[in-house]
Amino acid sequence: MRAVVQAQDPSAKDIDDLMIRRFLRARDLDVEKASAMLLKYLKWRKEFVPNGFISPAEIPNDLAHNKLFMQGYDKSGRPIVVVFAAKHKPTTVEEFKRFVTFTLDKICARMPSGHEKFTSIADLQGWGYANSDIRGYLAALSILQDCYPERLGKLFIIHAPYIFMTAWKMVYPFIDKNKRKR
Repeated sequence: MRAVVQAQDPSAKDIDDLMIRRFLRARDLDVEKASAMLLKYLKWRKEFVPNGFISPAEIPNDLAHNKLFMQGYDKSGRPIVVVFAAKHKPTTVEEFKRFVTFTLDKICARMPSGHEKFTSIADLQGWGYANSDIRGYLAALSILQDCYPERLGKLFIIHAPYIFMTAWKMVYPFIDKNKRKR
């Protein structure tokens, strides 16, 4: 797979075996599909994150809401990120996509050697219509599945209000089958 991808994008030479393995697992070990997915990711990364990272100055609104924090590691050694959905105030989809990328990069940077996944706890206490952002959620889901495949180890949703089920029913069909199990 490495040779196939490098032939089309020489920058792929810097990709480690763990990343290749994640993309292969995300596409059920289909080398052709995994290669296409990885090439799409590399192109996205060059265009969306040209400096190699998202600066906090690019996402001031989302950072100001303090809607998430990283809290140690779970029993398997995976970093834990706690998300407070009630603190989410919809901004532009573009800024929210940058915030998601910024956050996922930070989480991945905290992963101990040999670990590839993180655990997320989504606290929905107080979440309501004002916090609902279906376009933002779908964009975040797309980034997680397409650009950070096989990174989410576990997701725990707590304090889910009844209205959450309505939003969940709209988002659920877009979740990759393998991710639904988690």
